[in-house]
Amino acid sequence: MADRPLQSTRVWDLPTRLFHWALAAAVIGSVISAKIGGNAMVWHFRLGYVVLALLVFRVLWGLVGGRWSRFTSFVYAPGTVLRYLRGQSRHDEHHEVGHNPLGAFSVFALIGILGVQVATGLVADDEIANIGPLNRFVSGDTVVEATGWHKDYGQWIIIGLVALHVAAIVFYLVKKKLNLVRPMVSGDKALPPGTPASTDGLSQRLLAAVLLALCAGGAGWVASLGA
Repeated sequence: MADRPLQSTRVWDLPTRLFHWALAAAVIGSVISAKIGGNAMVWHFRLGYVVLALLVFRVLWGLVGGRWSRFTSFVYAPGTVLRYLRGQSRHDEHHEVGHNPLGAFSVFALIGILGVQVATGLVADDEIANIGPLNRFVSGDTVVEATGWHKDYGQWIIIGLVALHVAAIVFYLVKKKLNLVRPMVSGDKALPPGTPASTDGLSQRLLAAVLLALCAGGAGWVASLGA
């Protein structure tokens, strides 16, 4: 029997796509502003709060978002990962739809390391003019360690992970002829009929807007603690 033609299927809901591109812009801007220093540090702090709000939003959206944005769709057991690496994935695992096991590792690694970077920035002190809003709540030793991590190891790990992420996109495009960027723009992939789609209606988007507003308010409150 001939294979049935592929059909356009919604994989990435709009909130997930906006989060992805907003986070990319905020991280790039944060790194650039830190390298410039001086007055640009005002923007470094602002973008740090944006990253904080976005990360908290993504964690919440990983619980209630569209099917392929939920953590349950890409938290894999070790056996599943091994099958994937051996090229023995089962059809019902849908690794070609959302995040495959390697992509899932990249997502969790980026969220984790960005979370650590934001947390250390919130308590850091460069002993010149820039102090994190939560600095007064931790010990001096913690401030020294957090500042060292934030200014050194943390930023280079983030740059390395981003470079690896871009390299993976290029690899899939060149070697496997799979464009991973287009679905993150349009939200859709050409997939076999019957592939489960993500919910991406008005009610879903309104829920995302409410959650993002709450996260932004929380980030603003954290920033106010340093006033």
